[in-house]
Amino acid sequence: MSVNELEKKIAELQELETIAEEARAEAEAIRDELKALMLEQGTEELETGRHIVRWTSVLSNRFDTTTFKREHAEMYKAYVKQTASKRFSIA
Repeated sequence: MSVNELEKKIAELQELETIAEEARAEAEAIRDELKALMLEQGTEELETGRHIVRWTSVLSNRFDTTTFKREHAEMYKAYVKQTASKRFSIA
């Protein structure tokens, strides 16, 4: 692939990423509108006939690695596993 072709591909990628980010922002704005309506109505569920929208509280248990590392440093080191990954970026 030539330098010109690479430049065009990168420009196309950046344009598509911009469009995708704008779409994500628009979708988030709509979600926020629906959440505001649900807060206003004091409900966790809205029915429209075709759709049911739910915004519910969910409890989960998460392991506190920061506290564990501080209080049990040696044990933490024994179980830490280093992993490798690749990162794609354009500057």
